[in-house]
Order: sequence, then structure tokens, then C-alpha cells
Amino acid sequence: MSNNTPAMRLEYCIQTRRRFLRNCAEMARKSDQRPTYQDLSRSKAPPGFRGRSGIVVLIWQTIQQTLFAWSPQPAYGWRRWLLRAFGAEVGKGVLVRSTVRVTYPWKVKLGDHCWVGDHAELYSLGPITVGDNAVVSQRTYVCAATHDYKDITFPLVAKPVVIEREAWVAADCFIAPGVTIGAGAIIGARSTVLHSVAPAAIVAGHPAEPIGHRSVSG
Repeated sequence: MSNNTPAMRLEYCIQTRRRFLRNCAEMARKSDQRPTYQDLSRSKAPPGFRGRSGIVVLIWQTIQQTLFAWSPQPAYGWRRWLLRAFGAEVGKGVLVRSTVRVTYPWKVKLGDHCWVGDHAELYSLGPITVGDNAVVSQRTYVCAATHDYKDITFPLVAKPVVIEREAWVAADCFIAPGVTIGAGAIIGARSTVLHSVAPAAIVAGHPAEPIGHRSVSG
């Protein structure tokens, strides 16, 4: 007796049609999931964005995680030397803790007698300047780059950050790309600074807003 009966042929056609419809539905689902806001598979840093070759970046990362991070707290001169060796402009008497992280030191300028506290991060994809006698306190994140969210390739965009002389950024703050903090200004602890701050202003909050004005010390 043959197995190729009309009923079996009909069942085969039905199963084939169902597989075809499932495949079409799966293809449509995958098509619907194509990126519409940001396609990170197409994202890459612009040519020359890092400012040094990949080998130099890798060497710095290795040095930072070992010779820099393992240095004892009083070894400020040693850390100043390492930063200068990798292109940072470092003034006299600068105090940088061993737990500080600097992305690209060749894009960083530290003025005379400035302080950078424990676990602070200088995300120097763009230039970062810390003025004379300025303080960047512990766990503060200074961010000198962002992404162009209007471009589906989500490219990096460098925006310099300047912390002018005698300013004090207190603990655990976020300083946004493109911000300038004026001379003598104070940023309250755990503040989010999205816009530039006037000289001698005292700001705090999320986002940071003016709460006072700093008087000249005698």
C-alpha cells in the first residue's frame, strides 16, 4: 500500500506552508529590530581622536594599573614624573593620588599646586585643564567627551573641560563635557554640573544651581 496518499500529500503541503510562514515571520521580526536610534556596530572613534597610537595607549594603561596605582601615597613626585612622561603638562607641587585614573594624560594640564583626590577620574578623551591651586576631590568624574546622539553611528565628540584656578570641586561630583568652572568657584559634594559656573559662585544639586557666592579670603 502506497504511503503517498492524497491525504498525506495535503498534510505535507500544509506543514511546508506553515514552515514558510514561520520563516517569513522570523525575518520580519529581525527586520523590525534593526537599529533606529543608535547602531553601535557602525560606531568608531574619528581618525586621530586618541592623540597617540594604540600601542602608546596600551602602554599607558598598563603603567597606570601598575607603577602608578601601586605607588605609595607620598610618592607624588613619582606620579608627576609618570604623567609628564606620557605628555601631561604638570605644574610644580601637584598632588595626584595613586587611585586617580587618567584616560589620556597627553590631553591633561595640571596647574601649580592643584590637587586631584582619591578615585577621581579624568576622562580626558578631550582636553582637561585644572588650574593653579584648584581641587578635584575624591570620586569626582570629569568628563571631556560625549556622543552625537543625533547621528545613528553614535560618534564620539570631544568637549574640553576647564577647572580654573582656586576652584574647589567637592567629593563625588560629575562635571559634564564642555563645562568651565570659574576661578574660585565651589561645587558642592555629589553635584551634577551640566553648565559652566561663574567665578566665585557656589553651586550644588542635580543639576547644580547657585546657592551662594564665595568671599575673598584675607
